[in-house]
Amino acid sequence: MYDYLVVGTGNKVEDFGIGFFTKYGDGGVDLSPLADLTKSQVYKLGEELGIVESIMTAPPTDGLWADNRTDEDQIGASYPELEWVMDFGGDESALDKRQREVLEIYRNLRNTNLHKFVPVPVCKIPDDLLRNLK
Repeated sequence: MYDYLVVGTGNKVEDFGIGFFTKYGDGGVDLSPLADLTKSQVYKLGEELGIVESIMTAPPTDGLWADNRTDEDQIGASYPELEWVMDFGGDESALDKRQREVLEIYRNLRNTNLHKFVPVPVCKIPDDLLRNLK
């Protein structure tokens, strides 16, 4: 109606790591200026831009729960932990218990949400059937 664009707020972990967004909800955006940045980088950018302290120190939350649970409460891992696991490519046998837990959390969430990272399948209707529908 007004030729506006919807700007997304997702970061790299949310948008490309674990799929921590609602498909066609907060994931339904026209552009995503933060999606190539980790949460840590977003905080550094916020400091550089002079974003007010109350915003910078507020715990990340999607605001969907009446009990004010944070993203970390829902996910079971912090953003720095998830950033680490997104870059991890080493020897899993060398990981400590928490690192293995975070790797498992990441893999489970990513596998569960893979459908959010691919275009919706479209059923291709044969031309001869389409002609019959006109």
